[in-house]
Amino acid sequence: MRADEQGTIPPPQARDLTRVQDDGPDAAIVRASLADPELFAVLVRRHAPALQRYVTRRIGAGAAEDVVAETFLVAFRQRAGYADDGRDCLPWLYGIATRLVHRHWRSESAQLRLLARTGTDPVTESFTERVDATVCATAVKPRLAGALAKLPASQRDALLMYAWAGLSYEQIATATGAPLGTVQSRISRARQRLRRQLADLNPATTQHDEETRK
Repeated sequence: MRADEQGTIPPPQARDLTRVQDDGPDAAIVRASLADPELFAVLVRRHAPALQRYVTRRIGAGAAEDVVAETFLVAFRQRAGYADDGRDCLPWLYGIATRLVHRHWRSESAQLRLLARTGTDPVTESFTERVDATVCATAVKPRLAGALAKLPASQRDALLMYAWAGLSYEQIATATGAPLGTVQSRISRARQRLRRQLADLNPATTQHDEETRK
């Protein structure tokens, strides 16, 4: 290890700064930002669009921008406690964003009611393709929104992080702090409830669920 001109060894955080690039891993950027806070902007540029889409789908565009901004503010303040899981920091950010979304539950309910009434989704990606590819998205969107609104918050959070954010079960467990088995159970129960409520649009799902329960 080389010393600087004064014969002292630079601290670990300073050494990190020399290695971190915009395309570096999230964990390295978080650690380096402890010494150089401006580096945290790399994570904002990298992950803000995905978070914006996710939050917009849940509570609408009006409040989404503020929630996303607050998500990064909270993450910045808590970055010293970030635990690197060997992957990107999206589960950490989605966990913060989801907790903040809970403060806007009235907005989320209104968003789902709007979708149930009009079938208009604020984001073009079709969630229904992740629920059941055989169901017609145009027909199911309004019904799906109503069914989502009736799910327990913990099931809805887990399902939407899986379906809208594209997180794995393991990442959702990291985001929510719930055990992996609990996450799997929540998503399974949520999907079963949705399929039962949408069964008249795709009768085959009812038969499949009944056979699964036997």
